Amino acid sequence: MIGRVQDHLEAIYGFTCEARAEVFVVDTEAAAQLGGTGRADEELLVHEAGDALELALYLSPALLDRLKPYESGPLGYVLDSDLAGYCQLAEGVSHFLYVAHTAAHGRTVSLLELEAQAEVDKFAVCLLHRWGEGVGAWARELLQRLFDRVSYRKQLSVQERWRYEEANRLSRRFCSRLMGHVAARRLDRLLADLRYAYRLGAEAKLRHFAHGG
Repeated sequence: MIGRVQDHLEAIYGFTCEARAEVFVVDTEAAAQLGGTGRADEELLVHEAGDALELALYLSPALLDRLKPYESGPLGYVLDSDLAGYCQLAEGVSHFLYVAHTAAHGRTVSLLELEAQAEVDKFAVCLLHRWGEGVGAWARELLQRLFDRVSYRKQLSVQERWRYEEANRLSRRFCSRLMGHVAARRLDRLLADLRYAYRLGAEAKLRHFAHGG
C-alpha cells in the first residue's frame, strides 16, 4: 500500500523519487528512540547532520493492520471502507516524498508548507482514484470530508493547532479552485495546476494556495 501511494503521487506530479518510503518505515520502538512524539499513527522523523538529511517514517502497526485487507485490491474499496485510515497513510507518504523532493532540489521546507501540501495530496490522490467513474458528486463529498468535517487532537499546542488549521484553510481554497476542472472533466488542466503548485516553494506556494498567484 505504501508503494502504491508513492507511485500514484509521483504519477500525479510527474517525477520519480529514488528513495522509496517503505524502506524508511520504522516501528514504534525505533520511532520513540528517534524522537517521535507517539501522538499520531503517522509521523515523519527528520534529522539534519551537516549536509546530510536523515529520514524515518513511522506508521503505527494498528494503521497498517487496518489497511492490510486492501493491499492488493482496487483502491476504491478502501476509499469506501476506511477513508480516514487511507488518508493517514497517504499523509505520511506525502510528507516523506515532499521532504525528499525539496531536499534533492536544495531548498528547505516549512512545517506549514509541508502540512498544506499533504492536504492537497490527500485530496488529489483520492480524487484521481475515482476519476474514471464520473467524479462530480464524489469530489464534492471528498472536499467536505477532508476539509470541513475535521477535528483536531486536544493535546496540540496553540502553535500546532494554528498550523493545522491554517494548512486546512489554505489547501481547501486551492482544492476548491480545482473543482472547476473536475466539473469540466479537464484532467490535463487539473494535473497541470497540481504540478505547478507542487513545484512552488515556501511563501510562493502558500500565496498560490490562498489566492491563486
